[in-house]
Amino acid sequence: QVQLVESGGGLVQPGGSLRLSCAASGFTFSFSMYAMSWYRQAPGKERDLVAAITSADGSPYYANSVKGRFTISRDNAKNTVYLEMNSLKPEDMAVYFCKARRLFSDTWGQGTQVTVSS
Repeated sequence: QVQLVESGGGLVQPGGSLRLSCAASGFTFSFSMYAMSWYRQAPGKERDLVAAITSADGSPYYANSVKGRFTISRDNAKNTVYLEMNSLKPEDMAVYFCKARRLFSDTWGQGTQVTVSS
């Protein structure tokens, strides 16, 4: 059974840091063959792309709103993708989801809540 499990969310003060993890299991192909991405969805808003990392050379992409503060990385040996989040702002508060894509087929995780508040 294909599964993505996010972890690492929680409550953090503005300016703080969190590291999200997304562990993959049950994939038909090697984890390294999947493009991975992180999305977030705040209450009443659409789900937006935050960061992505390719399957080929691990090139990252970042939304302008997080560029310079967030870092996406992957460990193919551990079937895991990470999102390092620094200098967090109240507007970063959302449920964060990871997604795996291969050949136009997407798999989503269940999400992890990130709350930024003093």
